Amino acid sequence: MNPDLDLSLERIIRAPRATVWSAWADPSRLEKWWLPAPMRCRVDQLELRPGGAFVTRMSDDATEFVPHLDACFLAVDELRRIVFTNAVDSTWRPANPAPVTMTATITLHEHPDGTDYRMLVRHGDPESRARHDKLGFADGWGTVAGQLAALAESMAPR
Repeated sequence: MNPDLDLSLERIIRAPRATVWSAWADPSRLEKWWLPAPMRCRVDQLELRPGGAFVTRMSDDATEFVPHLDACFLAVDELRRIVFTNAVDSTWRPANPAPVTMTATITLHEHPDGTDYRMLVRHGDPESRARHDKLGFADGWGTVAGQLAALAESMAPR
């Protein structure tokens, strides 16, 4: 991690790694946690494989959905790692997305209490990193990690 270019968060999710993974891999589950509530998410494409599309839309009122993310997966190691970028869109065209271009790496590790969930978001320059931080990276990504944890923990076998 480069503190001048990267932002990161980590969280222990009290659910098995396979349960956390399924919350990422199933579009209907991803829609439940991917955007901070009360925003609503609609998954248009979720091809969880290297080169696959990752396209979502968002809504304040659950009726009108506008573009949110148009990205592609760079690496996918089942149950362990997901890497995606919005620097290249879902059709493999170079992109210049607003408000910030990024590459995100999500890692899942076994933990005695469930899953050690880590997010590392890389930026191309310090200004982009600072803009993402100022826009509420910790609050936004932290909130969705909490929503993911709540979903996964509710799905976990007891």
